Amino acid sequence: MAADLGCGLVAGAAAVLVRFGEVSPHVTPYLLLSLVLPALWVAVVGLNRAYEARLVGVGSEEFRRITQCGFLLTAGVAIAAYVTKTDVARGYVVLALPLMTLLTLACRYALRRRLHAMRARGSCMRRVVAVGHRAAVADLTRRFRRERYHGMEIVGACLPRDDAAGEVEGVPVLGDFTDVPLVVGQAGADTVAVLACPELDGTALRRLAWRLEKTRTDLVVAPALMEVAGPRTTIRPVAGLPLLHVEHPELAGLRQLLKNAFDRVVAACALAVLAPLLAGLAVAVRATSPGPALFRQTRVGKDGVEFTIYKLRTMARGAECRRVHLVSDQDGLLFKIRDDPRVTPLGGRLRRHSLDELPQLVNVLLGHMSLVGPRPPLPEEVAGYGDDVRRRLVVRPGMTGLWQVNGRSDLSWEESVRLDLRYVENWSLTLDLQILWKTWSAVARGSGAY
Repeated sequence: MAADLGCGLVAGAAAVLVRFGEVSPHVTPYLLLSLVLPALWVAVVGLNRAYEARLVGVGSEEFRRITQCGFLLTAGVAIAAYVTKTDVARGYVVLALPLMTLLTLACRYALRRRLHAMRARGSCMRRVVAVGHRAAVADLTRRFRRERYHGMEIVGACLPRDDAAGEVEGVPVLGDFTDVPLVVGQAGADTVAVLACPELDGTALRRLAWRLEKTRTDLVVAPALMEVAGPRTTIRPVAGLPLLHVEHPELAGLRQLLKNAFDRVVAACALAVLAPLLAGLAVAVRATSPGPALFRQTRVGKDGVEFTIYKLRTMARGAECRRVHLVSDQDGLLFKIRDDPRVTPLGGRLRRHSLDELPQLVNVLLGHMSLVGPRPPLPEEVAGYGDDVRRRLVVRPGMTGLWQVNGRSDLSWEESVRLDLRYVENWSLTLDLQILWKTWSAVARGSGAY
């Protein structure tokens, strides 16, 4: 709230200086308006419930509501000026309100990065008691530990009566399903996460909610259906039952056409801008090791169709023949070696910052790939896919994706598949833009690239 007040003051002052240039009696009403603007902004943001704790720190809903507030306040000022016949300088409104919205979005993003850093150190975490069967609690614990920026830390577990002992992934089992309110107090928890299990039906959940209400403990329920994002799910009350309606992922239609057009336009513009850099890198590759500048390899794209992928060559000549003598650092179908002896010195630097992948913009332009999507797999990898993993092939592979911004080559095979399937099930243009934004920092850091 303090940041939003500051953004309102800065935007109002900037609009007065830019629009009027100097302080005069004519400008006095706008100075007063600039003093009122921050409080008005905070009120609009509050009425739109953009200060709710559940929105802070994760997801795009926080930013969507701030943007919505900007449009609402701009429309409200315009309507109020029209109804009251007040002559308001349009230049002031056009400068102050959009600038205030943009500054607030930037501050929220900076505060979110700060919060994520604090959570990575173990601060600002919600203490959670997980309630469910052992396997489900173990899976939830691993997820929360892997993605600490969500701010959830499981401090205790409640399992069925015949299994209520020992530990789950290092988390102590503190009781059974009947002991949940007591365990909350014992563990100092502020949230209870109930996982799908037959013992906790609607009646049991309602009674649990009544008991937790006295201590103001939050109750969250995790459905059995995992990896489905919020936009695809809606709660529809039917006959007094809150039914969770799950939309099918949109794998064709207008949104896909827009995604394809966006990909090709951005790829064409990027190729035009980066042409000198690509030419320089190609010359450097040829000059530092014998062989062609471009590396061509067969990959598998959408619906299992094979295509030729283009990359800057990062390995010495004959690298494919030497692969049979090497052992992958990872289990699963993905072949990765942290200190691959076949990689040239220049190739290592190109890989670290993903510069070797820039020629894939040609694949995007040709429609073989997308800017964002699953990893483009090799034919021998696809030959070993199970039915679930083949789900990755229903969309075009991408130059970047959730795997790129969540660890890259440091990910295990299972984690890489999980992230690719999450993308396939929940893709949207908004998610693509978020991944592209995060890719810059992931590439700059160079972590997990080898």
